[in-house]
Amino acid sequence: MEFDIRLLAGSLAIGLILFSSMKITRQYERAVVFRFGKLLGEKGPGLFLIIPIVDRIVKVDLRVRELDVPRQTVISSDNVSVEVDAVIYYKVTSSTKAIVEVEDYEAATALLAQTTLRDVLGQNELDTILSNRDELNKEVKTILDEMTDPWGIKVVTATLRDVALPENMLRAIARQAEAEREKRARIILAEGEYQASQRMNDAATLYEEKPSAMKLREFQTLTEIAKEKNLIVVSTGSDAPRSSAGEISATVGLAKAVVDR
Repeated sequence: MEFDIRLLAGSLAIGLILFSSMKITRQYERAVVFRFGKLLGEKGPGLFLIIPIVDRIVKVDLRVRELDVPRQTVISSDNVSVEVDAVIYYKVTSSTKAIVEVEDYEAATALLAQTTLRDVLGQNELDTILSNRDELNKEVKTILDEMTDPWGIKVVTATLRDVALPENMLRAIARQAEAEREKRARIILAEGEYQASQRMNDAATLYEEKPSAMKLREFQTLTEIAKEKNLIVVSTGSDAPRSSAGEISATVGLAKAVVDR
């Protein structure tokens, strides 16, 4: 009877030891194993065995994570204060480095992202920050990727989410945009006047070289005036074949309004 109890107790102890030695990690997880505090390696995914009490495991998630960078107050190179927030996407590529090389890789990456964001934006002017976000995103990503690589972390992307300006800067930008539109309108108007003066100069030269063209233009003008029913047009008639060039161009048009009573 005592033998049976000891056998049962021994079987239960062996079963508990075997059960506690079996570990399972998912497809997106890795387990870093330490034996007596010394790095043994990484296991997974799937089922693997460890020595209970002797071995200790730390699980690491390899999926892409998002890091919401809190709103940061940044002073640009032209001494303008702006508030910027961003989002960083990263993943662990080496679970061993992420556990051994840095105490808390998540907190370290978050603090590094804040510092890098302030440093990069502080080296650029306000216009660059507002209009050249793609290049700034690439620069932030490159710096973060290089600095977190020894920790076994890969920065997938970095994106500036919002740039908040002070109220006085918003008014200044609005005035600048309005002045720019007015400048463009004046340039377009001046360009139109210049082109019109060139055309008029060309027309005057043509009329001077060919007086018959002036006569044709006179006829066209008289035709347009004749559309008005309350006008009397008096023109000096001249026989084009018999008159000189000066007589052809010396045509006088007199218009008088006729009031129907």
